Amino acid sequence: NAGTEADVYISVYGERGDTGSRQLLRSQKSKKFLKGQTDVFAVEAVYLGCLYKIVIGHNGLGSGNGWFLDKVVIKDPITDLDYTFLCHRWLDQGLDDGNISRELPVTDASMLPGRRELELKREKTWAAEKWKFRKGITLQFYNRVTHGFICLYPDSRVDALGDKKNKYGKVFSMWMCA
Repeated sequence: NAGTEADVYISVYGERGDTGSRQLLRSQKSKKFLKGQTDVFAVEAVYLGCLYKIVIGHNGLGSGNGWFLDKVVIKDPITDLDYTFLCHRWLDQGLDDGNISRELPVTDASMLPGRRELELKREKTWAAEKWKFRKGITLQFYNRVTHGFICLYPDSRVDALGDKKNKYGKVFSMWMCA
């Protein structure tokens, strides 16, 4: 009883606006919204830019109108990106929290341009810094308060007392603001 015979509606929201409420009418399947089935719909709309949320629900009419929705995936034909909106909940007046509509944020935030830019910067930084975390490397941080070095040794020991005459002091030091 996870499918529904009710009319299902969706609103898609992006950085340039939204579609308004649209009924999902014609699936590529002969019967839509059956348990365990993936339905595919074409929804015409102006270009919305990067998508960030959807509102999906049904009208609650018909026998067996409760519906368990796993997820919604929207494929942007212009950018060829897939936006995933996870639900994994009931849209049923008698189950879960009783709501027959859900607001779902985009799940894969890497699709958002700012997030993707941040991920690229993180990857570049890691590529430049990962040598410090190889086996056998001793990390040292200079403490401006104690004027000594804090050492992180390969065997997981930490010397936080700040020996001012540490023999590794000239090999590697990193300024750390406290």
